[in-house]
Amino acid sequence: MKIREIMTERLVTVSQLEPVSAAARLMKRHNLGALPVCDDGGRLRGILTDRDIVTRCVAADMDPADTKIREIMSRGLTTCGADEEVDDVLHAMGASQVRRMPITQDGKVVGMVSLSDLARSSFSMEAAEALGEISTNVTRR
Repeated sequence: MKIREIMTERLVTVSQLEPVSAAARLMKRHNLGALPVCDDGGRLRGILTDRDIVTRCVAADMDPADTKIREIMSRGLTTCGADEEVDDVLHAMGASQVRRMPITQDGKVVGMVSLSDLARSSFSMEAAEALGEISTNVTRR
């Protein structure tokens, strides 16, 4: 099965020049944990997660209204193409220890896939294994 059959195509994206507070409001409004950050041409430049906002902005005593997304977004992303097999994407997510993967075509983001998307599909066991790989550095006490 191709990842395009599972990915979310209706995307909410943000510009790297927007304030973090605007991204947080979008996340709340659309119940999202991550937003692809794109330039004016629609090319993927990074991703902004709720964790980025908390750890890189709020915990660093930066004002979300005055901080630009580009200052705290995650860069150096692993992406996959829409025609890749689900198993390959799951493996890439586990290897990169990410819960969300941008799906790109010609450098532009065309979708997102999350472990929850995969768990809702027929790949729930593989998604559980990928989550296990992602969480290998978590210490339980």
